[in-house]
This record gives sequence, C-alpha cells and structure tokens, in this order.
Amino acid sequence: MEEFGSQEIKDNNTAEENAAQNEVDADNQAEASESEEQASDVKNDGDGEKKTSILNEILEIFESVVISVFVVLLIFTFVARPVTVQGRSMCPTLDNNDKLIMRMLFYTPQVGDIVVVENEKSHTLKQGTDEVVEGTGLKKRLIKRVIAVGGQTIDIDFNTGAVTVDGKVLDEDYIADYTNYNAKGFEYPVTVPEGYVFVMGDNRNDSTDSRDGRVGFVKEEDVLGEAIVRFYPFDKFKLLD
Repeated sequence: MEEFGSQEIKDNNTAEENAAQNEVDADNQAEASESEEQASDVKNDGDGEKKTSILNEILEIFESVVISVFVVLLIFTFVARPVTVQGRSMCPTLDNNDKLIMRMLFYTPQVGDIVVVENEKSHTLKQGTDEVVEGTGLKKRLIKRVIAVGGQTIDIDFNTGAVTVDGKVLDEDYIADYTNYNAKGFEYPVTVPEGYVFVMGDNRNDSTDSRDGRVGFVKEEDVLGEAIVRFYPFDKFKLLD
C-alpha cells in the first residue's frame, strides 16, 4: 500500500515537472522568436540606412558635377576661353595651331596687347575726311597686336619700315621683319577715331590687318578679348605680353 501510494505520488511529481519544463521550453522558444524578430528589424533598419546613405552620396556627387559644369560655362562665357591661332600672321610671337587663353571680362584694349577681334565689318575713312565708313569685313576672327588706340596718330614709313605713334618710333622687338607692306587702306599719318583701335600682325609682311581696307579700324566692342597665355604646345608655354 505504501509503495503503491509512493509510486503514485512519484508519478504525479514527474508529470508536474514535465509540465513545468514544457512551460520553460515554450517561454524560451517565445523569447528566441522575439529575439529573431528584433534582429531582423535591426538588419532591415541597417539596410535602409545604408541605402539612404548611398543615395545621399550619389545626390551630392551629382550636385557637385552640376555646379562644376555651371562654373566652367560661366568662366568660358564671361571670363576666359581657349582660342586657336590659325595662320602665321603673328609669327614669330605665335605660330599656326598655337592654343591660347583669352581673357574677356572688364577688358579695355591697350597698346601692345595681343587681341582677338571680330571682323564682320571694316571701318575706313571717307577719302579726304575724318568720317568713318563701314564696309564688309573678312567675316572671321583675327588675332593681332594693338598698335594705336582712339585719339592716337599712327604713321608708317614703308621704305624704312618704321612705325610711329604720336611722333614716337616704336621699338618693336616682336616683329618678324620691318613694316614694308602697304595694303593701301589708309593714307598716313592717320588718327584713330575714338572708340576704335589700329591693329597689325607681328609678321608684318604677311598679315591682313588694319592696313587693309577689308579690316581698317576695329571697334573696341569688336575686340573679344586679350590673349594672355599660350598653353599649347606644352613645351612653348608662355605668358604673352
């Protein structure tokens, strides 16, 4: 009797222990499941933050590229731009296919400057008068040197090749040869009208410039800018003066 009753009590205790263990196992499984869900949420949050970070970097790069392009366009439109020499009219200072930087912003032509000019129209004088006559130009851009500006009087002795501005003979160490070529665009001496400049190429006997009636005086507004640097060929890099 006692043994049977003891066995029954033992069996009851075992059942209670098993039930308690099952409850513990169920709690552990629930906690594990909850931990897995939390880990999954953390992973998803991390992936979302990573994607957002990459998107922000892409947007920043795009913004930087747009700003850089805008600045370059602004510089080339208003400040400076590259130009290429075509022909040999500026030898020995510049040669065919030399590449230069031309500055434009707030530029006023000065004697001695190397300039790029627009030659859509020519400007000469009506014979025997100081009246400026507009004609048809070469319809292309020219690169020349400013010899005289508005109000100055230029004289050229085509026999000796001497160029005189306001009574002073110019010391032209930049020219290829003396100025012996007369294109007969003007009778000298001639005074440059205000608002115009007189230009010539450094290769004086192989240059179409203000001596030629197809160019004549150049309006200051038709001077596009001053060539300040030769950057190509690289071995001939030079600041121009």
